[in-house]
Parts: sequence; C-alpha cells; structure tokens
Amino acid sequence: MRASLVALALVAALAATAQAQASRPGSAPSFGHGAVHYGKWLTAGAAVAFTVMAAHEHSRSRADWDGLLTLCRSADDACLRRSDGRYVRADAEDLYQRSLYYDRRANRRILGAQATLLVTAALFILDLRARNDGPDNIPFSPLRVTVEPTGGGAQVGLSVSF
Repeated sequence: MRASLVALALVAALAATAQAQASRPGSAPSFGHGAVHYGKWLTAGAAVAFTVMAAHEHSRSRADWDGLLTLCRSADDACLRRSDGRYVRADAEDLYQRSLYYDRRANRRILGAQATLLVTAALFILDLRARNDGPDNIPFSPLRVTVEPTGGGAQVGLSVSF
C-alpha cells in the first residue's frame, strides 16, 4: 500500500511539474494537463475503492468482535485472561486476534483513502488553474463587466447580450 501511495504522489508531482511548464494559453493541451485532467478521476476512484475496502474490512472485524462478545456472554469463564493479557480459551483468543487484524487492515485502507483524496483535491485545483477565461461548453456569455482607468478615475462598463 505504501508503494501505491508513493506512486500516486509521484504521478501528482510529475503532473504538477508538467502543468507548471505548460505552454501559453490557447495552445494544444500538454501531457501534464491530460495527466492532471484524467488523473483526478483516477485518484477519486481510488479513494472510493479504498473506502469501500475499509468498510468491508471493518464489517469483518465487527463480526469477529460480535462473535467474541457472544462467546463471552455464553459462560462466565469464557473470557478469562492470563497474566499476559491473552484469553485462556483458544477460540476467544482467535476471535480477538482476527478482530484486531481486520481492524488494522480497515485503518490502513482509510488512511489510503484519505491520502488519495488529498491527491485528488490537489489535482482538481491544478486542473482549475489550467483553465482559460471561460468554460468551453458555454458558448454564450451574456454579462460582461469592464473597468478601465481614465484620467480622473475609472470607467465601469456593463454589457448584457441577449
């Protein structure tokens, strides 16, 4: 998992570097812009996947914990512990260890989801910075406000097209 996080961070850093070195506005999109533009959706999907995996691991941990509680409620001596803190009964200790195992896995997946969510947010911000003055999918911009300095102040203009 550390390797995937390092790889995601490296891709984001390379994309940010390429984005910073992009050519002038109006030119063809660069590799960095494409990596940022599509990479944000890839990392968003990874964040969702890590979250779903964490929920699955948590439910497995919770099932083992509930099994341990059921076992402990079944008999008075079912959950006695040794001096080292381990359960005397092997089945109780097994349920406890499995619950801890899946809980740790869920925690690591949540941390992975949070890390990829941070990378996703950074890529969304980088993608916003790469945009030109107006969105490409809205050909009609009805309101324009201009401010121009004059000798005695400023001239404010407002035009509405319809």
